[in-house]
Amino acid sequence: MPFIKRDESGRIIGIFCEEQKDAEEELAVNNKEIIEFLESDDYSEYTNHLLNQSDTDFIRVLEDLIDVLLDKHILLLTDLPQAAQKKLLKRKKIRKKYIQSILSDEEDNIF
Repeated sequence: MPFIKRDESGRIIGIFCEEQKDAEEELAVNNKEIIEFLESDDYSEYTNHLLNQSDTDFIRVLEDLIDVLLDKHILLLTDLPQAAQKKLLKRKKIRKKYIQSILSDEEDNIF
């Protein structure tokens, strides 16, 4: 049976296969509220959010995989199409700046 998450007004805003911190209530799969949620626009937004989060997580996995392949010389950056090379290098540059900004913020707040 799925676990559901409700908003302040009691409407279902999420459905999970396993119990979650904010989703401890279990309902039968054929429960009227679950069916209504699955047929609603709220479910489309919820699904879109999950897909976007999954895409973000998966992109990070692919970046790590490419880095490992490059580090082990199994893949050369020049093996990739020029557009892919530019995108990878751009992301590395952005991530490096982001990490540097986080580290400098932490250093500023040491005391």
